Amino acid sequence: MRAEIISIGTELLLGEIVDTNAAWLAQQLAAAGVDVFFRATVGDNVGRIAAALQSAMTRADVIITTGGLGPTVDDVTREAVAQAVGVPLTLNHELVEQIRARFAKWGRAMSENNVRQAYIPQGATPVENPVGTAPCFIVEHAGHFIFVLPGVPREMQHLTETRVLPWLREKMGDHFIILSKILRTCAVGESLIDEKIADLETSSNPTVGLAAHSGQTDVRITVKAKTRVDAEKMLADMEARVRERLGDWIYGEGNETVEQVVARMLTAKQKTVAIAESNTLGKIAAGLRATPEGLSVVDNLIRLNDDEVNEKNAEQIANALRAQTHVDIALAVLSTMGEQDMYLADTGKTAIAISSAAKTRSYVYPVGGMGELAQTWTAMRALNVLRRALL
Repeated sequence: MRAEIISIGTELLLGEIVDTNAAWLAQQLAAAGVDVFFRATVGDNVGRIAAALQSAMTRADVIITTGGLGPTVDDVTREAVAQAVGVPLTLNHELVEQIRARFAKWGRAMSENNVRQAYIPQGATPVENPVGTAPCFIVEHAGHFIFVLPGVPREMQHLTETRVLPWLREKMGDHFIILSKILRTCAVGESLIDEKIADLETSSNPTVGLAAHSGQTDVRITVKAKTRVDAEKMLADMEARVRERLGDWIYGEGNETVEQVVARMLTAKQKTVAIAESNTLGKIAAGLRATPEGLSVVDNLIRLNDDEVNEKNAEQIANALRAQTHVDIALAVLSTMGEQDMYLADTGKTAIAISSAAKTRSYVYPVGGMGELAQTWTAMRALNVLRRALL
């Protein structure tokens, strides 16, 4: 079964509110074995909402809308659904009494504009909202089902769990289960990951996809099966293939951060670390200290001229820092100033040196500068050097 989610509200398009409803709905539908191939956001306009619904009906069995069911004149979802399926709105007196009873329970009188909320498309199945004043409804049209839900997250979630998901499971009979897993890499570009696993990305079930972020690339594996046992086996098999290809490029999974992984490794190996860093605002040390392990990291912010950023200086600083602080590992991260642009990361360079009792190693990367992107990539490079040394 295919579903489409349509989020309604001009405030979403203006960026005044982040659409958490669609993400939550997509997660619930995936867990129920329902495929979501499209999501849309549309403002409070009857014509545009109706057009979005009609477009959704060309590709989805079930359409779920959220928002636009309030009592004000700009809440036009009801009118738009009626227009999309070609029927008039009709007043449902039972819904009027439910709204009135809800206000009475709260010790308030119902305003006349709340009556607008009891109008639903002719032939629609009304759905009482026990946790709010916005009644909902289900429309069946030409083999498609439209679930019209409120935009208030608490109300939307309750109605999804108690009405939408049970309905979907009943309709699907032997429903499927969808499982996903994210494998996380850092300091490796998306194109390099793609070169290693391009053939796996063509698989239809499980599916393998990439998501690039600053300084890291996620590999998402998604499987669909009739039982959890089958889904878990398929997921594990594909994960093993991806891990075989990518090796220690993968630092963790799920929501793990590289800082958390490195901090755990330091704790497990009972190693102490000191860090000297320039042009990073101390982000590397701060990130490690903020982990659940609560590491006590010795850090030192240093200022250098651009011509001092080289492997030799990085090694000297790392060795001196280890000698001064008596730690097991010292990390020196030297970065050129570059341009003051948060979007640029290729206007400078970074020299990284790691010193231990065994040896001192250094690396140079063509990324530097004071911008946020440059700082993120510099931090990821440095943490990855530390992680690999611990491995």
